[in-house]
Amino acid sequence: MTLILILIAVVSLPLTAVGLPGNWILIAAVGLWKSFDDSASVSWTAILIAFALALVAELIEFGLASRYTSKYGGSKRAGWGALIGGIAGAIIGVPVPVIGSIIGSFAGAFLGALVAEYSVHQRHDDAGRVAWGALVGRVIATGVKVGIGVMIAVLLVGSAVI
Repeated sequence: MTLILILIAVVSLPLTAVGLPGNWILIAAVGLWKSFDDSASVSWTAILIAFALALVAELIEFGLASRYTSKYGGSKRAGWGALIGGIAGAIIGVPVPVIGSIIGSFAGAFLGALVAEYSVHQRHDDAGRVAWGALVGRVIATGVKVGIGVMIAVLLVGSAVI
């Protein structure tokens, strides 16, 4: 069963990278395994720590696009535009296999911040700079989320092996 867990971990990380809930799929799979097989070697403590790490990853992901939007001079409206645009873009991009949701997420954050900032100040240059900040934040957030996903995978697989 540990081999299956390793396979699920290896599959879940690229899912996280393309904007899908790979971390949550891994945690759910391990939780179900432990629920149905009490002798499973993964501890509930490891599962709860993984759950907490996944929550932190989500909070970081949602906060970074908005934070970078502000860092590049954007308004609160532009921060919300980046957040909402990123989510909408990821959803719209899902039908495109493999990379659609991540490209949609990046484009959505950019366009959401651009439109929202332009609606406040009507200055093309400022809105473009702010939208670039939102895009940078979204890219960094994705990297951080995948990094935390690696930590979750190592924690759960390590807990199963030991």
